[in-house]
Order: sequence, then structure tokens, then C-alpha cells
Amino acid sequence: MAFRANISLLVFTSLLFSLCSALSPNYYDQTCPSAEMVITNAVKKAMMNDKTVPAALLRMHFHDCFIRGCDASVLLNSTKNNKAEKDGPPNISLHAFYVIDNAKKELEALCPGVVSCADILAVTARDAVALSGGPSWEVPKGRKDGRVSKASETKQLPAPTFNISQLQQSFSQRGLSLHDLVALSGGHTLGFSHCSSFQNRIHNFDAKHDVDPSMRPSFAASLRNVCPVHNKVKNAGATLDSSTASFDNMYYKLLVQGKSLFSSDQALLSEGKTKGLVSRFASSKEEFESAFVKSMIKMSSITGGQEVRLNCRVVN
Repeated sequence: MAFRANISLLVFTSLLFSLCSALSPNYYDQTCPSAEMVITNAVKKAMMNDKTVPAALLRMHFHDCFIRGCDASVLLNSTKNNKAEKDGPPNISLHAFYVIDNAKKELEALCPGVVSCADILAVTARDAVALSGGPSWEVPKGRKDGRVSKASETKQLPAPTFNISQLQQSFSQRGLSLHDLVALSGGHTLGFSHCSSFQNRIHNFDAKHDVDPSMRPSFAASLRNVCPVHNKVKNAGATLDSSTASFDNMYYKLLVQGKSLFSSDQALLSEGKTKGLVSRFASSKEEFESAFVKSMIKMSSITGGQEVRLNCRVVN
């Protein structure tokens, strides 16, 4: 999820995010009954050729919902006069957009102008989790696609360097609680991070320490080996947990062992309530999965779009 930067209350207020009561798991039952099957098949097909697809789709959905709500604005291409979200610094490493495109193309042939790109993205995020061994859930649908996408607004994404108060502020401004913060952070059980996102913890940490003292020394040493101070390897980095292709609670187990990558991960242990939740989720995969599903449904119900795009990369 590798969130970045801060949010201005002014921008947030202008977006008028809302928890949309019109969303329903049965939204397409009459208008496009095979919608979910088409989307799931597109994810399965992509996963056969690229094991990074689940992490990419889950991260894409997070990054979409935290800017203007879950309106698929992250899918829009830049134009001559506008640099879109996908080209903002935190989103440069997003990939697997073709999975959405493939599902959309097939859905347009079956049910023209019916299924929104925002709904496709929400369903692929669920499939990314379920097809990686995690829980499944009924995805409420009925989102509309947005018409605005600005790279400058990606500064609103929570950064991997955030402390607990910054994280709490970012999540609360979207109607998400500390419980949601800890549960959704479990999405880090899938995926990979480049060195730049955790370099601050393993080199020149502060005036007294070169390495973050909360990090297990052997773990820090392994990261420093992969990410030296003058790293010149373009795609160098580390997996977000030791079972990176499986959706499980290993992220929390490693976190309590001092083996987390981001400052924002370690920050979850700096506050009593969040630390307690980390311990609970580390101890119980079932409790984590239940909390993750509830928080995903809550986050993915933040809406903000106006249309159903015919092409997910351009407005109608």
C-alpha cells in the first residue's frame, strides 16, 4: 500500500467524500449478471503470468480510494493539459492496469456502458486477496467513475515515513478509525517495496543511530546489504513480509519481532490501542481476516464519481 504525503483539509472538504448507501452486492444482478465472473477470470488469467498482480491490484485500490474516493481516478491517463494521478510520485510504481482494461473490454462487449471502472477495481482488490489465500467477501457495487485526476493530489496519500498521529489524521479524515488503520495495514502482507521507502530506517536514522533501534539488528543488516547507502540498483528492495505471495497475518508477526519495513508500520506499536490490535492480529489470523474484510468494505464504500466510463483510461 506504500502510502505517501499529507492531506489538506481544504482539498478533502471540496471532494465531499461520502459513504454511499446506494451500493449493493446485487447491483448488477439484472443489468450484467456475469460481471463478477468476468472480472475474477481476468485476475486469474493475469496471475498465471505474473505473481505480483494481486499486490498490485490491492495497492491500486487503496491509492484510488484515498484520493477523491473510490472513483477509478487512478486509472485515468495524463493528457496534454493535465498530469494524472498515475503519474504522481507515489504512483509511478503502480502496475497491472491491463487487468482492469481486459475486464472492462469484455464487460463492454457483454453489457455496454453498465459496469463502472471503479467497481471493477473494487472487485479485483477482493479477488487479489481471495486468490492469494485470504478471505473473500461480497463487494458492494454501484460506484461511479470520476472525471478528475491530478498528480498533485497524490501528496494526500499517507507516506511510509508517517508517525502514528499523521496516520490517524489521514485515516480519520476519510472516516476511518484506528482499528481500520491497523486492519488495512495488513494489506502489506502482499507485495514488495523499493529501498527508497524504508531507506530512512537503515541509514542515518537520527543523530545517535545509523539504524532505527526498534528494528531487529540482523534484519536491518540484511536490508542494508540489499540497499546500501549509495544504492545504484534501480529495482532493489525487499518483500513486505516473508510470505509475500500469501495473504495471511505474517505481517503482524514480523512487526512485533522488529522486522517491519516502513516507519508507518513500526508506528503502529507506538500507541496503546494500535499496539494491542497488532498483537491480537498477530495471534489470530481469523480475527485479522474478519477485521480486514470489514475495513475494506468501509474504505471501498467511500465514493465520489459521476459517470460510467466506456474506457477506464479516459473520461467519456
